[in-house]
Amino acid sequence: MSDATPPKPSARLALAATAGLCVGVPGGLIGLGGAEFRLPLLIGAFGFPALPAVILNKATSLVVVGSGLAFRSAAVPPAAVLEQWPAIATLLSGSLAGAWIGASWATRLGAALPRVIALALAAIAVVLLAAHDPGSAPPRLPPIATTLAGIAAGGAIGVVASLLGVAGGELLVPTLVLLFGLDVKLAGSVSLAISLPTMLVGFARYSRDRSFDVLRSHAAFWLALAAGSVAGVALGASLVRLVSGEVLVPLLAAVLLLSAARLWRHR
Repeated sequence: MSDATPPKPSARLALAATAGLCVGVPGGLIGLGGAEFRLPLLIGAFGFPALPAVILNKATSLVVVGSGLAFRSAAVPPAAVLEQWPAIATLLSGSLAGAWIGASWATRLGAALPRVIALALAAIAVVLLAAHDPGSAPPRLPPIATTLAGIAAGGAIGVVASLLGVAGGELLVPTLVLLFGLDVKLAGSVSLAISLPTMLVGFARYSRDRSFDVLRSHAAFWLALAAGSVAGVALGASLVRLVSGEVLVPLLAAVLLLSAARLWRHR
């Protein structure tokens, strides 16, 4: 009898919920959708093709981002997030268009998508490490330059977010810290507020493609993954006041690089 027999449906659902829980914790802690961890699991561990994995990832991230805003409100009050409306509006003005474009590209890339995703994950890790300089305050640009840079950054983040099926917080948080001078914990919650409408646009574009049917054909799997992810986000958000970003950012970058390497080798 082979040791490689696939798990029973109930065991697969339990594994999905457990994976969601483990992935949700750093998402709730840092202010991410957690999709950068979930995507390699969907492709490598659960065997989904790249595009259906991205769509499952996107659907789960929508639930996680919405719940993350609520769970983090104890540590980062909603009023503090709303005060950053100029930064939110600036980045959204670029990211909404970028999300639509990225989703269109993803439906056309086919077999090349895993390696495109791997390169994007590696780039995110580099950006996180480059932005992580706790000993100095980021320089501030003139208002007009900040606005133009924010629109351009939002567009690029929207494209990457749709290609990977992620919330985009991996890039939004460093952008908010460096470009707008936000504290990293506040930046995490503001990034969620930006990510939610951006992801809705990308999700709407994916709904026009036949691969969107993966949500109906694997509804039980997705519900288990989403439920576990939300539980993880709640746990991670409860730790926001206790854990320092000085530890989390390098750890997140290392995991992203490992995920990128795994996806690059995926056939």
